[in-house]
This record gives sequence, structure tokens and C-alpha cells, in this order.
Amino acid sequence: MKIHYDAEVDALYIELLPLAPGTAENRELTEEIIANYSPEGKLAGLEILDASQVLGEQLQEIIVEESSAGVIHRLALL
Repeated sequence: MKIHYDAEVDALYIELLPLAPGTAENRELTEEIIANYSPEGKLAGLEILDASQVLGEQLQEIIVEESSAGVIHRLALL
């Protein structure tokens, strides 16, 4: 999984599966949240537009926890 944040356009993308360009099927969940699906119908990613407004302070830090190993990583985005 990869998380991309573009501050210039204030968009956050959570990539669950890599897709070849032009192969995603987009479904708008809300005005700000778009789900991308693979050609096989698997959830491949989530795009959050106006991320700083949608996520607020939660956008400033992402916590990645691997439950099997009990490892926690804290990442500052802004």
C-alpha cells in the first residue's frame, strides 16, 4: 500500500493495488471521495479531494500499524 499526498491540489491517494494507467473504474462515493477499482472489480485505491478539509488535523500525521508484528510507524505529512 502507498499513500500519496499532493499539496498543490490538496489531494490524498491511498493506493491499495497498482493499476496500469487508464484501467481503473472510478466510482464517486461523495463529492470529495472517489474509489478506484481494478478491471477485476477489486478496490485499488481511494482518492480524497480537498483532503485538508475532509481530514482536517488527521492529515498531518498518518499512523501505520502492523498488527502481526506490533510495529507502529508515525509519519508526518505536513
